[in-house]
Amino acid sequence: MVATRRRFDANLQKVRIVEGGARKRVNVCTRCLKANKVSKA
Repeated sequence: MVATRRRFDANLQKVRIVEGGARKRVNVCTRCLKANKVSKA
């Protein structure tokens, strides 16, 4: 038995993205970057 349950946190990176014509600095997971769900600025 493990005393505390292990947490699997998302691998977040601070990235500048273009959203609605404006550049924003957002925390994005690496899976989203790799899958091209978010376009870098």
